[in-house]
Amino acid sequence: MSHELKIDRVLKAPRAAVWRCWTDTDLVRQWFCPKPWGVERAEFDLKPGGKSLVIMTGPNGERVENPGCWLDVVPMSRLVFTDAFTAGFVPTAKPFMVGFVELADADGGGTRYVAGARHWTEEDRKQHEAMGFHDGWNKATDQLEALATGLR
Repeated sequence: MSHELKIDRVLKAPRAAVWRCWTDTDLVRQWFCPKPWGVERAEFDLKPGGKSLVIMTGPNGERVENPGCWLDVVPMSRLVFTDAFTAGFVPTAKPFMVGFVELADADGGGTRYVAGARHWTEEDRKQHEAMGFHDGWNKATDQLEALATGLR
């Protein structure tokens, strides 16, 4: 797909645990940013048009707010979100991406995990890649897998 960045992995954790890590904001705060970054706050209203807010903090006092909304929520299978709109599909000043997560049972156990971002322009895609998309999203996914594997 044009202007897309994505990762495609098989996680050792069961799909229900991976879903829970993506949808329970207390769990999102534990894995969403590659350390030493962290999540100060996460607020979700998991329905199309519902609020998505993640506030990330860095080790040097950085603070990045990511307000947006959910475009699609298919329990246990798919999440689609964007910064192009806030809750209720109110447009934002400068959309950057549409994010997606797709979950499926993997052959032999675990979860087939596909996650990524689709951008409006090639320039935005290149900017996201230069920001460390692959390294950052893979490190966050490692943290997600460790957390999900340990859930009961």
